[in-house]
Amino acid sequence: MNLKTKDEGLQTVTFDWRKVAKDLLISRALDDLEEYDLVKQKKVLYQFSARGHDLAQIMLGQVMKGKKDAVSGYYRSRPLLLSLGIAVEQFLQATMMRRGGFSDGRDIGVVFNEPRHNGVCVLPMSGGVGAQYTPVAGWAQAIDFHYKYLKDSDWEDAAGLVLGGDGSVATNGFWSALTMATTLSLPMIFYIEDNGYGISVPSSFQTPGGNIVKNLESFKGIKLLSGDGTNPQEAADLISQANDHVRHNRSPVLLRLTVPRLNGHSAQDTQSYKSAERLIFEKQHDPLPKLQKFLNQKGIVTTGDWEQMAKDAKAYCDQVYQQVDKQPNADPRDVHRYVFEEKDANGSPILQKQGGIHLSQDKFPLSSEQVVPAPGRINMVTAIRKTLDYELTHNKKMLVFGEDVGAKGGVHAVTLGLQDKHGNARVFDTSLSEEGIIGRSLGMSLAGLLPVPEIQFRKYADPAEEQLNDTGSMRWRTGNRFAAPMVVRMAGGYFGCGDPWHSQCAEVKWVHAIGWQVVVPSNAEDAVGLLRYALRDNNPTIFFEHRKMLDHIWARRPYPGDQYVIPFGVGKKILTGDRLTVVSWGGMVHMCQQAIEKTAIQAELIDLRTLQPWDKDMVLESVKKTGRCLIVHEDNISAGFGAEIAAYLAKEAFFYLDAPVERLATADIGNPHDPLLMEHALPNSTNIAEKMMELDQI
Repeated sequence: MNLKTKDEGLQTVTFDWRKVAKDLLISRALDDLEEYDLVKQKKVLYQFSARGHDLAQIMLGQVMKGKKDAVSGYYRSRPLLLSLGIAVEQFLQATMMRRGGFSDGRDIGVVFNEPRHNGVCVLPMSGGVGAQYTPVAGWAQAIDFHYKYLKDSDWEDAAGLVLGGDGSVATNGFWSALTMATTLSLPMIFYIEDNGYGISVPSSFQTPGGNIVKNLESFKGIKLLSGDGTNPQEAADLISQANDHVRHNRSPVLLRLTVPRLNGHSAQDTQSYKSAERLIFEKQHDPLPKLQKFLNQKGIVTTGDWEQMAKDAKAYCDQVYQQVDKQPNADPRDVHRYVFEEKDANGSPILQKQGGIHLSQDKFPLSSEQVVPAPGRINMVTAIRKTLDYELTHNKKMLVFGEDVGAKGGVHAVTLGLQDKHGNARVFDTSLSEEGIIGRSLGMSLAGLLPVPEIQFRKYADPAEEQLNDTGSMRWRTGNRFAAPMVVRMAGGYFGCGDPWHSQCAEVKWVHAIGWQVVVPSNAEDAVGLLRYALRDNNPTIFFEHRKMLDHIWARRPYPGDQYVIPFGVGKKILTGDRLTVVSWGGMVHMCQQAIEKTAIQAELIDLRTLQPWDKDMVLESVKKTGRCLIVHEDNISAGFGAEIAAYLAKEAFFYLDAPVERLATADIGNPHDPLLMEHALPNSTNIAEKMMELDQI
């Protein structure tokens, strides 16, 4: 028997209450099995009980039925996924670190994912609090783009659902997603499970008064709902209202339900910070007996039915556990796989199951490594703009966005005129939140689009570091189930003056990060070829646009043609010689060339062009020939990428070296604002020439 909930003006929602009861009892049985048995045996290392949170989550799962719906939760969201039909075996494979789970033992077992193209997609969860919000906002924006711009009717009634605890409402991710959802009127449900605590910290420390709905009453463009998540009828009515609003008004809802956290934050948490009265209060608000009483009163489940369902749930979970316990762990030899897209024995790509435009097998225009130069010379700004323009014209799923990229055309003028030509659905401004820019990009990519976000200055990427790390590691940590290819355009480096906020390079941070390709062109021709390759590749790329080189006379080149691409990991020899190898990239290459011309040393100058991957073969071959190597980069010297190159050469070229490998880089300080101080702090053609002559005389 089903019970319908109805309110004035509300479309009827039918809940399958017997399934609600079954899923709730299975959720409790899984919690019992793990907490009281598997954690003690150390077969489960991370356990986060959902007791108390479970009823409302399961009911929410029953309204997420859209063909292109997406949900994202956090470590206490297993009941929702049970409601969505994910098998108990998968949960135990994940928590017990067995082959075939959500990540094959790579990620903690309480973060889940489920790729689906015809049903509710479970976006890969993050281990960071609040990191789940902006990707769902990105998916919600992609819903509108697919339906309104690409005219795909499958996306017409889709919605995004994001779950978060009351502690997460204090995070950057929550507020950024809230801004996006309200200003863009996105079909998105924020579900806040308010259990009164963020581990041990009370809700009043997260938001004044401990009630996020009360604090948002002045917000425009969002429906606010609040109530008791342990009362089956009240929760059903509120969930129905939230679902009806987001489906028909196509605008966001924030649903806050109070729930008890009946166990500690994790299996190791004793809850000593809670008073005895609080523990009694929470136990009295357990939704399990409330559901049993509610269903009994409605004649849906008898006492005997309930007892049998509870026995069946426990027996079923025990049976599945016995099966999973016999299954093997993932093969350790495979743990290095899927950092980037891989190819099979026939050379065909092994595509992820969800994310990016490559799954739809879109056809790109022809590409070639041959330069077909146009008359005249253009600067790097124009070269990048022409490339973005061409790819936007030929890839309808590509979006360019960021702060000031629309009407203004970018603070560096790179996107000037693109919004006028391609429309504000595809080239648009964003709110001032780098967390939101990258998190939105992640969600868009998972929804099958190609986001090309701009970060105005390298230093501004730091607030988005969590989302950048989640994006880069996604293919690896989901075992190639998901990937989020995108091209993040990021300006950095010295200019006419410096400062610690706008002139930073620090590109090595993203070389060190998992799963990011890192591109640092030094001139207009290379910028075209590298950017076009990135825009057609199935991996996420950080594309550095050096501020000084954007309009530097040395960096100007003829436009190399609309088909020109440069594969990643291929350096370029600017000069050839047999006396010294000079390795550089980005804003230092032209200075190295000037230094070589000053000294007249027969030096070989290599522009790496990409740092992840980098051309080890070209550098090693050159050093074997010259016996000497100088690495010049703008980033700080300690732990800069030059150290990686030097370490590689120390091992692979040891018997060929006639002198120690030397590095010349910026001291371990910020970039000074005064141009005189900046010139002194950074490598320049004079001190590069001096270092070259020292090496030449060894």
